[in-house]
Amino acid sequence: MKRSVEEDVFIPLYPKSTVEDKSSLHSKFQERRFWSAVKLLSNLLLWDGIVQEDTVRDLGLSKLLNRYLLLNLLNTPPGPDNIEKCSKVVACLPERWFHDLKSGSTLPELLNFCQHLLQ
Repeated sequence: MKRSVEEDVFIPLYPKSTVEDKSSLHSKFQERRFWSAVKLLSNLLLWDGIVQEDTVRDLGLSKLLNRYLLLNLLNTPPGPDNIEKCSKVVACLPERWFHDLKSGSTLPELLNFCQHLLQ
């Protein structure tokens, strides 16, 4: 899992002007790479409860979400595409991670993602 996150994930960051045209090759490639990384996140987080939670959280949230996915989300213009991407990321997160949290708080690894959602 660690090798997949560190060596197989690649989401290029193009200038906004390059990817605004959804039919451009750059935009399509960036979108495919983003959704591939979301699929990896989903698969990685399914190991929660089997593999040690700290390992799953580190690989899934600290490395994959915060290092790769969040950069793409921050460069996606506000609107339906960004909402869909964020919704898919949230759907990957195991609910049990949030059971013991106080109202209005979140996991430390999700602070940047939560700030993006609030904006």
